[in-house]
Amino acid sequence: MSDREELSWELFGSASRELAEQVAKDGFEPDLILSIARGGLFVAGALGYALDVKNLHVMNVEFYTGVDQRLDLPVMLPPVPQAVDLAGAHVLVADDVADTGATLKLVRDFCAGKVAEVRCAVVYQKPRSEVDCEYVWKRTDRWINFPWSVQPPVTSRAARVLDA
Repeated sequence: MSDREELSWELFGSASRELAEQVAKDGFEPDLILSIARGGLFVAGALGYALDVKNLHVMNVEFYTGVDQRLDLPVMLPPVPQAVDLAGAHVLVADDVADTGATLKLVRDFCAGKVAEVRCAVVYQKPRSEVDCEYVWKRTDRWINFPWSVQPPVTSRAARVLDA
């Protein structure tokens, strides 16, 4: 048995569809899907199509800097969604994984008091997550190889930024 979860593009297609079916079966009808970039972009897009929600927003949050390496706290990066765009909405927050849950907590707290309701949908949730998501495709305590991040970048922007 591998020490990692392996998610292929094909399996992601099935996982995202099953996640959308959980949301629909629960009767939750989001007005908008708030994706947590970058991994949540894929999940939000798939959920948007499956749930027929065209109103997608992005929240850029930096937390992971490498495999199992992270900042002390997640940080919101600009542009931050305008509260007026979220006012009174039923929001579905989409991300690829609830690992520590710190990123999801940051986004949920940002939405608190601004929206009618906020729920979270993730492909994977780990036992240590401080946020227990309403919609989870699979629970695991292993590191996950996502098809969009398993290969190294074709170019390194970080090195250029650090050299500047």
